[in-house]
Amino acid sequence: MKVPVSPPPFVRLFDAHAGDLGRLLRLRVGPEVKGKYEHWDHLRHLDPPSGLTLEQWWLAIKLARNTAVRDLPLRDRDGRPFRVALTDSIAEKLHAITREASGSLRGLDRMADERAKERYLFRSQIEEAMTSSQLEGAGTTRDVAKEMLRTGRAPRDHGERMIHNNYRVMQELKRWRDQPLSPEAVLEIHRLLTDGTLDDPAQAGRFRSARDNIVVQDEEGRVLHVPPHAGELPARLQALCDFANGQNEEGFLHPVVRAIALHFQVGYDHPFCDGNGRTARTLFYWSMLRSGYWLTEFLSVSSVFRRAKAQYLRAYLYTETDESDLGYFVDHHLDVILGAIDGLHGWLARKADERHRAESLLRPGSRLGGRLNHRQRELLLDAIRHPGKTYRIDRHMQVQNVSYQTARSDLLALADLKLMHSQKVGKAFVFEPVADLVEQLK
Repeated sequence: MKVPVSPPPFVRLFDAHAGDLGRLLRLRVGPEVKGKYEHWDHLRHLDPPSGLTLEQWWLAIKLARNTAVRDLPLRDRDGRPFRVALTDSIAEKLHAITREASGSLRGLDRMADERAKERYLFRSQIEEAMTSSQLEGAGTTRDVAKEMLRTGRAPRDHGERMIHNNYRVMQELKRWRDQPLSPEAVLEIHRLLTDGTLDDPAQAGRFRSARDNIVVQDEEGRVLHVPPHAGELPARLQALCDFANGQNEEGFLHPVVRAIALHFQVGYDHPFCDGNGRTARTLFYWSMLRSGYWLTEFLSVSSVFRRAKAQYLRAYLYTETDESDLGYFVDHHLDVILGAIDGLHGWLARKADERHRAESLLRPGSRLGGRLNHRQRELLLDAIRHPGKTYRIDRHMQVQNVSYQTARSDLLALADLKLMHSQKVGKAFVFEPVADLVEQLK
């Protein structure tokens, strides 16, 4: 990862082109380029509008951003406030997220079966726990992670421990979201996230020290970011908590921008020896849920970040190299949230399509449906509509009003067809649909 080229200092450009300010303002150059919050590192390779040099174009863009900018009560390493300009495209994205994530979601909001909702929530929390951990080095596969969390077995290695901790913390968010954020709560979140995953267990739930000499490097060892001095961390964390709780502020700040700023600041301050990214993303979820964006529980932002790790890191570097302009990180993060929402829409649509296909495959006149009796077809359709549900012989006997032997034959035949797993629990057999039931039906 190459550090972006820093823009020419605004003050120098302002002084150098003072005689052109009137003309630049009359051109009404916007804060974005074709709807994109451009950084100088990329803009310098573009062709400026007719009659402008690159520096004049950049100055006009910065002047437009300054008219919409707001200082936040969060500061960079040199004591300057982080700033964010709410441009038209950023405002449009915020509106879309508010409409989607705090309202209803097609397919999920109409779902009457709470077990199915819990299944979807379990799926999303596994996805977030896994990909958030993979962003920081965990190598466990999705199937192994699902098996570990579904069965409740203990983690076997470092990667599984990271995922297990992340999943546990995601579940705890329901308890934390109704409480104001405190430094003690942040330290507890970090302790839970890193429990059993650090080379030095004493580092869990404590600030890094000056002796730790923490910097952010790329894969080749080049220093990308030097965080604030360790001695400043207690005061900076208190300021972060005050900001998270909306204290000592003037005016309205959009809740999604607040949540994103929390994410950014923890990553920027790097208050811990390890686990900073996981802690940052957890606080983002906490803030979104606290502000009423209930759908956030069903999203995995880390899965989107992981697909574009370079853009994620570049959004941090763009902010740091352009006078602490948080707009770059906010703009990128909004795209990530919208991508996660689109991913959930697509997943729900695929599940609905799978159910329709399964119903077609189970029609009495179909190839498979003709091999099954009506009781077996009803049971499989019920299993598809209610993922995670289990079946017992005595219950099937009561529902279908048949003998015990007939009910037993129905379920054992489905197990023989590899459509059900059976296991003995106590004295009774319990049957559970296979995980890829629709594929097996095909």
